[in-house]
Amino acid sequence: MGELIVVQFITLDGVVEDPDGSGGAPFGGWAMRFGPQGVAGDKFRLGAILETGTLLFGRRTWEQFSRLWPARDDDFSRSMNRAAKAVVSGTSVDVARWSNSEQVAGPLEDWLNATLPQRDVVVIGSGTLVGPLAAADRVDEYRLLTFPTAVGAGRRLFPDGALLTLTSSEQVGPASLTRYRRA
Repeated sequence: MGELIVVQFITLDGVVEDPDGSGGAPFGGWAMRFGPQGVAGDKFRLGAILETGTLLFGRRTWEQFSRLWPARDDDFSRSMNRAAKAVVSGTSVDVARWSNSEQVAGPLEDWLNATLPQRDVVVIGSGTLVGPLAAADRVDEYRLLTFPTAVGAGRRLFPDGALLTLTSSEQVGPASLTRYRRA
């Protein structure tokens, strides 16, 4: 049975919005302040999941990634480009722009019910997906790369009162990778 894993760059004060500054938020780019080595490579320790699972994106995140990743040629980028990818969108998406991509047909819940029995699903960013998935108690694990900064504004990952169980923590470059499961 696969698991639904959410991976996010996050600040000390819980903000996940605009880590690279591409969204134009006044506080954006907070993850990039630590240089490209802060976000490069397999910081979320996905490893073999990139070969056996499916990466799930909302349309905006998928479109941004589909512009960035295909031109990259390091080991991790090749793994990302080979990985199975699915994008959720109410409008048609040109999935040919990024290899091994498909558009989720029908309701997301139906797609998850068909996919999770066979493989892990990893949601990268995609706040429009994470909130409803968390509210429906579908998220099995959070892998958070927490940067040592607080921005004081922006969309946060968790609502007030969220309760999780810490399963591991390690320093990864300038940030810490923490793994949490549902409490």
